[in-house]
Amino acid sequence: MGFSTRKLIVLISFFSLLVLALSACGVLSWTSAHFATPETNQELFKGVTYFRQVRPSPRMMVVHVVIIDLKKSDIKTLVTPGKPRAEYPLNARTTSQFLEEFNVQLAINGDGFTPWHSNGLHDYYPHPGDPVAPIGLAASQGKIYSQNIDSEPVLYLSPTNQAHFNTAAGKIFNAISGNIMLVEKGKISPDLKTDLPDEHNQPQPRTAVGLDKNGKKLTIVIVDGRQTGYSQGATLLELAGILLEFNVHNGMNLDGGGSSTLVVMDSEGKSKVLNSPVDNLIPGRERAIANHLGFFAKPKK
Repeated sequence: MGFSTRKLIVLISFFSLLVLALSACGVLSWTSAHFATPETNQELFKGVTYFRQVRPSPRMMVVHVVIIDLKKSDIKTLVTPGKPRAEYPLNARTTSQFLEEFNVQLAINGDGFTPWHSNGLHDYYPHPGDPVAPIGLAASQGKIYSQNIDSEPVLYLSPTNQAHFNTAAGKIFNAISGNIMLVEKGKISPDLKTDLPDEHNQPQPRTAVGLDKNGKKLTIVIVDGRQTGYSQGATLLELAGILLEFNVHNGMNLDGGGSSTLVVMDSEGKSKVLNSPVDNLIPGRERAIANHLGFFAKPKK
């Protein structure tokens, strides 16, 4: 019995190491494939342009930028619908699940949410389908399902694509919140010059959204992070600087870290992840989150 028990322990240890080794190889393969992808500047859909940049300074950063022309009549927006009177108005979804369920052509992660924890591969919340609530104000197609009790910054989008930060143009239609303004009136926000929590000053995966001075162009910036040899992320000040490079007049930070995800619909109607999300330190793994910001668009010519 003793010999059999020892043998079983040895076998379990061996297979555990094998699984870890295979996982590491998978991570390396993912990272290598993404790192080898060249920079790009392309039209994804009518009125939707995508840039991918590899920046070696101040550290390795892969930056994804999407510029959306809100003047195009084909462009429409959608925030994940929720249940207005529920304590937890949403069921968690990955960004890819959101895109495919609602048939939008482009989608990004949205607001921070609760409850959430991540203590390892077998101890995390939420899983897809679990009940969650966004932190800030959220509305979808005229239905407000989360109130802004902590005065988080908000992006408002009307049915005719009038876009504003922190002040709705008429009745609230689509609205999604961030956690801090990054750019205000064409300059780095004063909020970034105050004492911030340490995580804001550390390189992390980031998601931001901004508008030009006339509110006609919406710019999305996602910086990949937590992936040595591929991309290490950006601080909030660096993220604000990238927004300014793309002529953003006002912009805010959305949820980041393992939530940062950029997804588009491919030619077969399936989701395609353009960035390299990293959930539970696994490159390429999408996190199930609360709400999302999506865009309907027509195929390019």
